[in-house]
Amino acid sequence: MTVIKNKEQRVGVFIDTQNLYHSARNLYNARVNFGAVLKEAVAGRKLVRAVAYVITSEAGDEKNFFEALEKLGIETKTKDLQVYGGFKKGDWDVGLAVDAIKFAPKLDAVVLVAGDGDYVPMVEYIQSMGTQVEAISFGKSTSGKLRESVDDFIDLSLNPRKYLMGGK
Repeated sequence: MTVIKNKEQRVGVFIDTQNLYHSARNLYNARVNFGAVLKEAVAGRKLVRAVAYVITSEAGDEKNFFEALEKLGIETKTKDLQVYGGFKKGDWDVGLAVDAIKFAPKLDAVVLVAGDGDYVPMVEYIQSMGTQVEAISFGKSTSGKLRESVDDFIDLSLNPRKYLMGGK
């Protein structure tokens, strides 16, 4: 499929916050500049909705981070960190996928901000509806299958300084 990006396109941005956070921390020992990532994802088009899916920790010290996202125009959806017998689990994969599928008919492009290959079935389903699907993440930690399935892939690793704060 040919990638179309024009200022009239309606875009929805769905951010797997944990996925991007861990990639930035593990690859660069830095934090993500979500403002720069959102600007790259929207690419001058009409932003209909931007949603960040986040996990609240046991300490609950994410309030400033959530406020910063909201100031950027990014809605936050939160879920508590689950602890099972010493194991910690927290992800929003299904919630993000359901929302992206739900909003896809109202959008010209769905932008997935994540590198997880688990999203491939969602990508293929949304494409079958006629909506363009793009992904943006750090290429060094992005699934090859995801990169192959999306209509466009933006690799944040090509210019990490632009998308990171602090770190190496």
